[in-house]
Amino acid sequence: MSTTDPLRVAVVGSGPSGFYAAGFLLAHEERAVEVDMLERLPTPWGLVRSGVAPDHPRIKSVTRIFEKTAQHPRFRWYGNVEVGRHVPRDELLERYDAIVYAIGAESGRPLDIPGADLPGVVPATRFVGWYNGHPDHRDADFDLSVERAVVIGNGNVALDVARLLSLSHDELRPTDIADHALDALRASRIRDVTVLGRRGPAQAAFTTPELRELGARAGADVVLDASELPPDGAAEPADDEAPTTTKRNLAVLRDFAARERDPHAARTITLRFLRSPVAIIGEDRAEAVVVAVNELVPREDGTVGVRPTGRTEVLPAGLVLSSIGYRGRPIAGLPFDDGRGLVANDGGRVAGHEREYVTGWIKRGPNGIIGTNKKCAHATVQRLLDDLGESAAGRCSAQATAAWLRQRRPDLVTAAQWAAIDAHERALGAPAGRPRVKLTRVGELLAVAHGA
Repeated sequence: MSTTDPLRVAVVGSGPSGFYAAGFLLAHEERAVEVDMLERLPTPWGLVRSGVAPDHPRIKSVTRIFEKTAQHPRFRWYGNVEVGRHVPRDELLERYDAIVYAIGAESGRPLDIPGADLPGVVPATRFVGWYNGHPDHRDADFDLSVERAVVIGNGNVALDVARLLSLSHDELRPTDIADHALDALRASRIRDVTVLGRRGPAQAAFTTPELRELGARAGADVVLDASELPPDGAAEPADDEAPTTTKRNLAVLRDFAARERDPHAARTITLRFLRSPVAIIGEDRAEAVVVAVNELVPREDGTVGVRPTGRTEVLPAGLVLSSIGYRGRPIAGLPFDDGRGLVANDGGRVAGHEREYVTGWIKRGPNGIIGTNKKCAHATVQRLLDDLGESAAGRCSAQATAAWLRQRRPDLVTAAQWAAIDAHERALGAPAGRPRVKLTRVGELLAVAHGA
């Protein structure tokens, strides 16, 4: 292969980080690059489809950028094919000049306290996948007949979960929420959702728009004890938070605390800070959460930590959703940092490996918003291009690779077949004024993709 032939790169994963990486590779001016994207599900977009809350259509509109990338003549998308299961990693390396892994962080960090294995205690990742129609979580079961749910965590996912549990049927109906979740939430008897944060309000990880949105829900009261907030104007130190965000968050929280309770509210969202779960109690299932009351303490480096005061509280709860972070899954043959839950890497290049790279959450850990993946992908792609330079090793052509993939995975899904799924879902949603009605089982998706 001459240096004028295109570089062949496989991108594993088709969420935002994968599509941003593909876009930067295809835009490289000094050398043509061909990109094949491999996705284990029959559908693309990753967390934009299965993680972003259904009542956030504006955030989902980022797929228009990815659709433009998918139309590039040197781009190919293949769904329903899993690297390591259907196609071995080492065989991919034989066919491509480089591989970029953009598989994200799919698993929730475990809640390591007594009683965490009781029925009724589940990771928020499963609940999010369930209401978004992710095939892996389609058949998850949640007891929504209880009166109180407790959400453990103080990030945007925790707020999403609390908000979804509190939305009315009329608010959910126009969205692309999965039909099975729409029906179940309509029958929900949950009246109070309590959100627990280990640290103080100034250290919470949520963004101001997400927080503000809680107070804009019809029929839901946001309850907050003003005594848990720092005095207005106090110089409250913040850990890993921009001062502007902290000030805005505190202003929103003070507004919540000052509001009069609505006696007609159908549901209540209660925000509690400086509370850490220490046990889940119950006979045959979760019945209550034991929480330690914390206090803030300054650290020597100028940041703020917490320590227990020795006091505890008991919160009755029949459903406990843990949202304390995500972690990636190991990729066979690649070094994995188990403590951080990501593939060990040096600026995006897999540690100790040539021609293998990572981007997104599997590279840096679960932080940032969707747009954060753009800068992250650019850095990885630049590292890849600098490493490869003008080299190419006579890899297989796009046509030969397509034939090989189809041989290994006869029911793989092409971009054209995903377009058929997309059109089908949109058509199902149109009569009800919904953006789409998602197909939530792999068999259903493949039937539409392959014209059955």
